Amino acid sequence: MTMDDDFNISCSSECLRTLYNTIAEGLVVVDVKGRIRMANPAIERLTGYSSEELVGRSCSILRCDVCETSRREGRDHWCRLFDRGHESRKQCSIIRKDGGCVPVLKNASLLKDGDRVIGAVETLTDISELVQRDETIRELSQKLSASAGFHGLVGRSPAMIKLFRALERTAQSDAPVIIYGESGTGKELAARAIHELGPRRLGPYIQLNCAAINEALFESELFGHVKGAFTGAIRHRQGRMEAAHGGDLFLDEIGDVPLAIQVKLLRVLETHRIERVGDHKPIDTDVRFIAATNRDLARLVAEGKYREDFFYRINVLPVHIPPLRERKEDIPLLCDHFLQNSRLPVDSGMEPEAMNVILAYDWPGNVRELRSALEFARTHAGEGVIRVEHLPPHVTASRRLCSPAPPPYLPVDAVSNGAAAARAEAGVDPEKAELLDALTRTGGNKSEAARLLGVHRGTVLNRMRKHGVDLTKMVTS
Repeated sequence: MTMDDDFNISCSSECLRTLYNTIAEGLVVVDVKGRIRMANPAIERLTGYSSEELVGRSCSILRCDVCETSRREGRDHWCRLFDRGHESRKQCSIIRKDGGCVPVLKNASLLKDGDRVIGAVETLTDISELVQRDETIRELSQKLSASAGFHGLVGRSPAMIKLFRALERTAQSDAPVIIYGESGTGKELAARAIHELGPRRLGPYIQLNCAAINEALFESELFGHVKGAFTGAIRHRQGRMEAAHGGDLFLDEIGDVPLAIQVKLLRVLETHRIERVGDHKPIDTDVRFIAATNRDLARLVAEGKYREDFFYRINVLPVHIPPLRERKEDIPLLCDHFLQNSRLPVDSGMEPEAMNVILAYDWPGNVRELRSALEFARTHAGEGVIRVEHLPPHVTASRRLCSPAPPPYLPVDAVSNGAAAARAEAGVDPEKAELLDALTRTGGNKSEAARLLGVHRGTVLNRMRKHGVDLTKMVTS
């Protein structure tokens, strides 16, 4: 293939200007100090800044969340890009001149004159429509199958919806995450959700329970060791951190990490390099840290039992999981979820009075304790209805110690319901009106509706067929 000698792109600044003015993606060129040297018309439309406002200014004017992390983690340079040489398909957010947030997909590479780096070029693609579409799909999916849960976390209370949104946002960052929550709230599920929702989901997901490791073996478990490093080290061993390269490392019970190990972990967080026990050769690692604890780390820092510098380094993106006692409206949904996934018979259902007892209990062991209690009750009930006497003694005992209170969970016919009455007055069959009201109140969950009505789940299905009730139309209307 031959090329006309008059067409020499490398020597034609006019051709280059035409090219970058034509590109649909936003494009900026920065020098080695991070000052913007070029900005095409697409970046003006994307950011709301004019070319004159951008050229000569620091690239930090775009307030990109990924760039903020890159600037913090630059080793030999002011930005991590100049250490790595490129960034590929990195999802991030920038702030427009008017303050609006725009999700974009970024690609970046260094510009060189021979072997000398002279700057970098970045392209930014607006993905607002894709993000909005994904958000709509997620919301519809949750409406249609709330009981299926969010990556194993079950609930539709305001507190849980807030948690789900926080996990989605947190997953897109590369900064360290720490999950706070009492024992049994689902911290492991939350950590796994962050991995599955994030850009590292195709990479490894490695877990380590810090409370279960002997202090003497902690360093070897994390960083690995070489043969002969200590008595019993008969071969080279890869550590958890090296195994997590390109993915996520989940450190559960981070509050139990010994002080000496905190120092070493802090250094890894700052340098992204490890050394195996018995070796002095540094190994580069690309790992995102996710930690979890049920302890008050800030209090431990104040008491001198936890390193302050390490605490601030891992506490970048905190996520808090609410205890079950603060979201009791999710308990019927959780009961249905666990009973439906039980290997024991579940068709017989649960008496409303048993549900009232469950709702009255504070569940200090949270979701884990609730699941164990339901397994206990299901076993003792056999194929019959779960009654109060089938629940664990400590659950029923707590109700007897409490002062009497109106039962929070009653069949529909035990309370005044304006919606059902209105349907009956409009000529709707009373049985159908009651059924529609129960399904509306439970978001279409048939098992919960059966408990509200005090009937078998199969009865609800029969009445739906009898009266031609279509759940899909109810959800979308």
